[in-house]
Amino acid sequence: MQRREKTEKKNNLKYNDGWSFAVVNGRLAEIHFANGFGIWAHSYVKRSSFSTKREQKMIDADIKKYIFSYRKGYYYDKIRNIKYKVPSINKIFPDLKKKNHKFLSLQEIYE
Repeated sequence: MQRREKTEKKNNLKYNDGWSFAVVNGRLAEIHFANGFGIWAHSYVKRSSFSTKREQKMIDADIKKYIFSYRKGYYYDKIRNIKYKVPSINKIFPDLKKKNHKFLSLQEIYE
């Protein structure tokens, strides 16, 4: 009974659409997540590129909550001990799979 309660407490983390700061493989990164998919990408950033006090406070608050390691298509949450599989890019962006989909240039978008 106690084991079930512990796993329910671990899995109560839900992701909406958006991004957050995190530590991925020991480096500062932005993680990107989508509702229904979880974490689908990350990009490493430098702390010095965020200069305002508000951004620094956001970084400090987020890196305490999100510590991951990424390897071979899986994110491992080191705080909650949960393993996330990265979804296929075609599931997140279904328009990429369509062959007749035409990508527009910036000039065409503005017109």
